[in-house]
Amino acid sequence: MTQQLAAFSCLLEAGNGARAVADFYEQWQHDRLVLDKWFTLQVLHATPDEAAQTVAALTGHPDFTMKNPNRFRATLGALTMSPAGFHHASGKGYEILANWLIKLDPLNPQTTARMCSAFETWKRYDDTRQNLIREQLNRILATPGLSRDTTEMISRILAA
Repeated sequence: MTQQLAAFSCLLEAGNGARAVADFYEQWQHDRLVLDKWFTLQVLHATPDEAAQTVAALTGHPDFTMKNPNRFRATLGALTMSPAGFHHASGKGYEILANWLIKLDPLNPQTTARMCSAFETWKRYDDTRQNLIREQLNRILATPGLSRDTTEMISRILAA
């Protein structure tokens, strides 16, 4: 499996992974931990222009569930680990993460608050990106019934 993961990763990086995605899934679909890696690698190897779109497609996959914190982190967390994709000038990375954090908060406020940390470095970026991030943070904060954990984390990030 380790060698297959490495080969799968190389194929994705080379842009030749379309068939490998289906083949790897077919072989490993019943192993939830390996499937987490399948989700992660697709996001990590997406081009910066395609990262948010890849996450959107994967969150529509039948095996994606936000009720599984590991699967949520494997997919959305991978986006935050791809700086060029997450901080793309379009702001789509920020928007998709914020959308999912808003959905996750009522189910799992601890994971939501922890995932908000992806925005902690927002002041290191240019004014355009800072404004895009601030907009998403304020949108999350304005969510009715937002948990105490997430409210505290977002407030702390904005005040920094």
